[in-house]
Amino acid sequence: MSSLNPTPTPTPAHTPTPIPHRKPGEIECWGHRGASAHLPENTLASFRAAIKEGCDGIESDVHATSDGVVLMFHDPTLDRTTDGKGLIKNQPWKGVIENVRTVKEPIQPIPLFEELIALLMEPENQHVTLNIDCKMQNDPERLFPEMARIIAKYPNNAQTLSPRIILGLWHPLFIQPAYKYLPNCTRYHIGFSIPIIKSYFWKYCRGFSVCFPILMSAEGQKFISECREKGKEVTVWTVNDENEMRTAISWGVKAVLTDRVGKFVELKQAIVEDAAQMKISGLSRLTFPWSSWRYYSVAHVTIRSLGGMYLKAHGQLYDPNPGSDPTPTLTPDLSAPTSSNTDTPSPSATSGPLTTSSSPSTSPINTPIATLGNDISQSAPSSPFPSSSASASAPLTTTPPTPPTTTTTNSTLRRLSLTISPDFLMRENPE
Repeated sequence: MSSLNPTPTPTPAHTPTPIPHRKPGEIECWGHRGASAHLPENTLASFRAAIKEGCDGIESDVHATSDGVVLMFHDPTLDRTTDGKGLIKNQPWKGVIENVRTVKEPIQPIPLFEELIALLMEPENQHVTLNIDCKMQNDPERLFPEMARIIAKYPNNAQTLSPRIILGLWHPLFIQPAYKYLPNCTRYHIGFSIPIIKSYFWKYCRGFSVCFPILMSAEGQKFISECREKGKEVTVWTVNDENEMRTAISWGVKAVLTDRVGKFVELKQAIVEDAAQMKISGLSRLTFPWSSWRYYSVAHVTIRSLGGMYLKAHGQLYDPNPGSDPTPTLTPDLSAPTSSNTDTPSPSATSGPLTTSSSPSTSPINTPIATLGNDISQSAPSSPFPSSSASASAPLTTTPPTPPTTTTTNSTLRRLSLTISPDFLMRENPE
């Protein structure tokens, strides 16, 4: 196993390559929780259907159980979509969650991350991107090593699998662990707030997944243009209305996330064949920008405020490497192939353990990545957050800078945030 240089030398900032405005046929369709409009969300049946309907990518969510198993599931609790009850992180997979089934038909089990990866590695599915929504209720220092262990099972994973995996990060607390354990995966920020993107994620993420209403504003359109100029990707969620689909396609972004995969693919093909199909017809052409309360600035201010509170409920917002160049690259260890991911911050001078609320266990999720048989670090770039005590013989045990103290698990704000999540505000008819 090749070792990584624990103290990489910064190179001059690279010149960002502008991204052209994509034509309709180039815009990707990512199935939001699979083909969830007509099948139980985040199930293998939904994922397979989305691929069959022509999606280019799958968007799904991850949570870890108490015994260290990573599931594909949106909510932190089982209650909304299954016959199970309670928090996922407080229950084991073995003997409990493995027996849980969806309430929506056709009745399905909850899939494992391992099962979804196996699906994507089937020969006919190796064109499909996986956008993973890394839920904040998890401890990234436990979640990411287990995901890395599963990815590492596949030969040439750094070429055939990791480049297709996007880590969707809501909170800055997940940035350093993402570099540490999954350096070959692409990092995106998922969010509601352009100022938060600029303050905490711009330097570290290759792209940004932003909710559709925020991008309807003048600020949103300016942000799309700036991202295109600076070589940053933009994806849009969750777009199920046909006029919103047309609008998102007209923005020329990388991908549109939708529950209605078949409808989006059909509409995109119609636009490719006849550009006039892009236009919103009739009176809707004039009224569309004012047709939903979500498009108004007062809603954006509310969503931004609530979104910031939601993030802070899971830990103080901070820049893990303040003062570094916005777009630096690092010189990787020449003994290992370089990763295609170049959004790497310069090394920090401070070190210390991440503040986590979990206790050690003997589950696979705590297996040090350096001990894995097929170590994904073999083709990874150098860690951008080395410890001052790191050595070449143990580069993957480096500890990142200490983040600010986080809020406690049982804080009133954290409990409230689970009820007033801004995701609720993004749906006019929440389930």
